[in-house]
Amino acid sequence: MLKVLSRGQGYNYPCVLLLGGFDGMHVGHRSLVRAAEKYGCAAGLTSMRGNKRGGNVFTFPEREYIYKNLGLDFVYEIDFSEEFRNTPPEKFAEELFSLFSLRAVICGEDFRFGKAAAGTPQYLKKIAPCPVEVIPLMREGGEKVATSRMKELISSGNMADLNRFLCGGYFVQGTVEHGRGVGGKTLGFPTVNITFPRDKFPVKEGVYGGTVQTPSGEYPAIVNFGARPTFGVEESKVEAYLDGFSGDLYGALIRVYPKEYYRPVQKFPSAKELERQLARDVKRLHGGQGEKA
Repeated sequence: MLKVLSRGQGYNYPCVLLLGGFDGMHVGHRSLVRAAEKYGCAAGLTSMRGNKRGGNVFTFPEREYIYKNLGLDFVYEIDFSEEFRNTPPEKFAEELFSLFSLRAVICGEDFRFGKAAAGTPQYLKKIAPCPVEVIPLMREGGEKVATSRMKELISSGNMADLNRFLCGGYFVQGTVEHGRGVGGKTLGFPTVNITFPRDKFPVKEGVYGGTVQTPSGEYPAIVNFGARPTFGVEESKVEAYLDGFSGDLYGALIRVYPKEYYRPVQKFPSAKELERQLARDVKRLHGGQGEKA
């Protein structure tokens, strides 16, 4: 069970602490998790929200799911507030050292912390009460594997490349809401709706093929990110048709995994034309020759 700690809460057992923002949890971050395994004790990490322009790749609740799947024992969650932004490096380091029974600290070679990003791995090595292990940056094709690269792929809808980098793949998590009663159900394609989290970096709007994880299992899905102009609905939502599912998911927590960008959001001349397109999308979802955008 992952223990979720707010700032100021500690972890009293011998542990290894991974330092970073960990908002994207890509394969470079996973190398830090693997480095922690050799210490043979509990492992956890710091996790920051609000420190990335335009939003984070994953929200705190989404990250908790990822961290748990990676086998981590705890997460120390930090809001990147004005107060935190102006915390001197030595004060933040003292805070961590007083809250955790550290056997080791692990960070990437580009890790920076404290006011004006003045804290460095070299500084940590000087003041830490335990070994500090610095992991070299991971590169792909000569390019640093970084959250900024993940965001470029999200903005372009390039889910194939994005999912190669992310631990467990890209997803959006939310609670199923009651819709407006228009759209998929009217066409014989009943859908589920969730709100795209406000603090999450926006995905390219459009229609995707993917899967949806529900309490009763995972289903192939056609996912719409954005408005539904054919029905005059301009509100931006995440709407998914789960192929093969029947039942009621209202109030359930689901995770939507877009895996391939199909086409942009568009207004069809009629509901019938949209129905035909949805049928082609479903065929493509199952490996057929559905029409590509």
